[in-house]
Amino acid sequence: MIKRSHIRHFLAVVETGSFTQAAHRIRVTQPTLSLGIAELERLVQAQLFVRTRKRIGLTDAGTHFLPIARDLERGFRLADSFGRGEADDWPQLKLGVIRSIAAGLLETIIGELSREFSIELIEGTDPELRAALGSKRIHLALGVVGDAPEAVSLFDEPFVMLVPQDRDLPSPVRPEDLATEVMILRRGCESLDETSRFFTRHDVRPRFALRSDSDERCIRMVAAGLGMTTAPLSLRGPGTRPIAVTGYDLRRVIGFRAEPDWLAETEAPFKRAVASIRERLSASLSRIGRIVSETHHIVIEA
Repeated sequence: MIKRSHIRHFLAVVETGSFTQAAHRIRVTQPTLSLGIAELERLVQAQLFVRTRKRIGLTDAGTHFLPIARDLERGFRLADSFGRGEADDWPQLKLGVIRSIAAGLLETIIGELSREFSIELIEGTDPELRAALGSKRIHLALGVVGDAPEAVSLFDEPFVMLVPQDRDLPSPVRPEDLATEVMILRRGCESLDETSRFFTRHDVRPRFALRSDSDERCIRMVAAGLGMTTAPLSLRGPGTRPIAVTGYDLRRVIGFRAEPDWLAETEAPFKRAVASIRERLSASLSRIGRIVSETHHIVIEA
C-alpha cells in the first residue's frame, strides 16, 4: 500500500533534483529515502527516476505519476486539517529565488506574496531556477529577467562599485585608477564574466582579499575596509557607499518568470501581489537610490 511517506520522498526528489538534498529537506537519512523510493517503484511497478552521475530525472512513468502524487499530497494535507476549522485553501507557491536579491527587498516581496499564497522558498542560481521552472519543480522564479516578453519585471538597477564609507574616491572614478586597489570577489554575481572582461580591457588586474559565495559577508567586509566590490546597488549595506565607474554601465532587471499552468490557475491573486510588490518596492528602494517611479529605475544620488 502506498503511504504518505512514499509520496513525500518522491516529491522531495522531484523538487530538489537530488537524493541527498531531498533527504536533507524532509529530514530523513539518504538510505531511508532511497528505500522509500524503491518501495514506491515496486508498488507502482515502474521505474520513476532516471539516475545518472550528474542528474536525477523523471522517467515517462515518473512524469505521469507526478500529478497523481501532487493530488495525493494535497489530499493528505486537507485530511490533516479536517475538523480543525483551519483548512488552508490558499494556492501553494514554490518560489525560486536567486541568492543575490537584497534581503530587505526579498522581505518586501515575500511579505506581499504571502498575503495571497502559502510559500515554500527555494534558493538557486539563475540557470538552476530556469531548469526547475521548466520541469515544474517550482511555480515562480524571482531573478534576472532582462527584457524577456514572458517575464514580469519589478525593478531595474545599476551595478556599482561599493567602497568603504570613509574612502575618499570620486564618482565616477576611472577604471585605471582602481588598478592598485584591493578587491572582494562576489562569486554569485550574475555579471561576473562581463565585469572581469571590463576591467581586463582597462588593464586592471586587482588583488583579491576575499572570494566568497556570501553577498552579506562580502558587503560587510567592504564596510570593514578589507576591500571594495562590484554589486547591484540594492546590495549596498551600512558602512559602504556606491560610486560609479566610468564606462561600467551594467544593469540588471529583476522580476518573475512563472510556470504557465500555475499562472493560469492563479493569475488574479498573482496580479494583485505584483501590484502591491511594485508599490512597496518604490518605498523600499527610495532609501537606497532615487526612483523614477514610472519605470522603477534606480539612479545614484549625486
